[in-house]
Amino acid sequence: MNLKFGKLILIVLLWVNIASLSAQEDERYVPETDPLVLKKLGEWQDLKFGLLMHWGTYSQWGIVESWSICAEDEAWCRRDNPNYVEYKRDYENLQTTFNPVDFDPVRWAKAAKNAGMKYVVFTTKHHDGFSMFDTKLTDYRITSPKTPFHTNPKSNIAKEVFNAFRAEGLWAGAYFSKPDWHSEYYWWPNFATPDRNPNYDISKYPERWENFVQFTHGQIMELTGGDYGKLDILWLDGGQVQKMSKEDIRRHIQSPGYNFARIQSQDIRMDELVTKVREKQPGMIVVDRAVYGKNQNYLTPENRVPDHALPYPWESCIVAGESWSWKPDAKYITSTEAVHMLVDIVIKGGNLLLNIGPGPKGQWHDEAYKLLEDMGSWMKVNGEAIYGTRALEPYKEGKVCISKKGNNTIYIYYLAEDGEKMPSQIGMTKFSLPKGAKVSMCGTGTTLKWSKTETGFSVTMPEKVRNNPPSKYVWVLKAVY
Repeated sequence: MNLKFGKLILIVLLWVNIASLSAQEDERYVPETDPLVLKKLGEWQDLKFGLLMHWGTYSQWGIVESWSICAEDEAWCRRDNPNYVEYKRDYENLQTTFNPVDFDPVRWAKAAKNAGMKYVVFTTKHHDGFSMFDTKLTDYRITSPKTPFHTNPKSNIAKEVFNAFRAEGLWAGAYFSKPDWHSEYYWWPNFATPDRNPNYDISKYPERWENFVQFTHGQIMELTGGDYGKLDILWLDGGQVQKMSKEDIRRHIQSPGYNFARIQSQDIRMDELVTKVREKQPGMIVVDRAVYGKNQNYLTPENRVPDHALPYPWESCIVAGESWSWKPDAKYITSTEAVHMLVDIVIKGGNLLLNIGPGPKGQWHDEAYKLLEDMGSWMKVNGEAIYGTRALEPYKEGKVCISKKGNNTIYIYYLAEDGEKMPSQIGMTKFSLPKGAKVSMCGTGTTLKWSKTETGFSVTMPEKVRNNPPSKYVWVLKAVY
């Protein structure tokens, strides 16, 4: 990751929600045992590049998704109205003005496919509880008569997104927030709401919590029961909603990243829920984010790239345009930064889930389309060095990275700076290619000469290739042996 991109991520981390980061840093992993899920996880690890979209009524204000109605003293919870009651009322009334008439999921899907993306994860519901699908369990939804867009033929937004992306050959994944701050069974109007957790004692009011469990199961079964087609990934957010023992609670309270006032066991019977989901969608990948256990089929480092390869399936979810949600004046990462980041993740064995936040009318920034177009141009030349690859030590040395595919192919990546001319030699000092390997340039097929050095290898780049590289951003060599 270059210095400029590193600074950008620092800025992003200050702006977006990084709550529960300490939990997300937990690198423990419980392997899956279901053979259908294991097969699908292997296929998912080959996909490498996906699209995440945070979208809801909050896009009308260009603010952080959901968090401004959470009464925690954090940067991402700031409000422009000091009266919380008024602010929450106005926020929830955004339902009555949400009318994304420019919503065009087909255009999004084509842009994602052309960028080389292979799957989408769409926010069917964020923490504020507004459902972007036609749920029958709440009126706080996109298809409610209270929402102007309900008369539009494409009003069931999640269904339209899934259909459009599947039509382009991408996998479909549903983001779903386990906490629901609009549900009276999570935030009971009888009490104030001091933080992100239920505002009542679950042990004192078990019937109320059971109503929330049934509501959550019901909504997820609506999504996975068939009306929304084949879903490949159920991506659950809100790690505080988990079953906890007394020891778990003590550990969370004492952890360095603990930053909210109240915590209790929030058992929504995940094992039972996952069993029901997989009866409808066999082999579905479930990502119970930041919750240690067998229902977190892959881990999701947030807005960061790990500094080393991880020994289990993982995916970095990272913002492209400064925040998860729409900002009118969002500044996007450059195409160089994006491709470098993709390579940095892939050579460590991970996937990149790049987030773009649609606007209040259903539009993307022009910069988002341009970024995906540039990434797609690079992928058309070098995609073979991304899909289906696995980590290979030592992964990276300076500007040179390596990965492997199968038992006889190694890819070598050179992370070029903007305006940099290709060097005459590309190599490493801590890794050497197998004897007899044949090296060529991706995008041209030009055969290249290479030699062993004392502890590594060096590939000679001929002048004609140096003067006319097949792509920008990253140059890729292929070694077959």
